[in-house]
Amino acid sequence: MRMLRWFCGHTRRDRVRNEVIRDRVGVAPIEEKLTQHRLRWFGHVQRRSPEAPAPMRSGVLKQAENVKRGRGRPKLTWDESVKRDLKEWNISKEVALDRSAWRLAIHVPEDP
Repeated sequence: MRMLRWFCGHTRRDRVRNEVIRDRVGVAPIEEKLTQHRLRWFGHVQRRSPEAPAPMRSGVLKQAENVKRGRGRPKLTWDESVKRDLKEWNISKEVALDRSAWRLAIHVPEDP
C-alpha cells in the first residue's frame, strides 16, 4: 500500500482509504490474490499423479497421529483454508483436474 500511495501522490496523513487508492490504481484486494495463489497451488497438487512421492499424495498432506495439542484454538491448516476458499468461491475439487477450467474458475481480475 505504501508504494501505491506514493504512486498516487498521497501519504498516510492525507487520510485516503486503501480501497480508494486500490480503485484508482486498479489493483485487486490482497485477500483475493492470496486466495487465488492458494487455490492455484491446490490445483497443482490435485493434478499430480497418484504415484507421486509422499507427503503430497492426491492433495492431502499427511498429518501426524498422537501428537499432543497445545491449549486454545487449533491453528488453521492449509487443507481447512482451501476447503473454506472452495466453498466461498463455489468451486468443486473436480474442476482442478481440468487446467484451463481451473484457471478460469480461480482468476481474480486486477480491476475489482
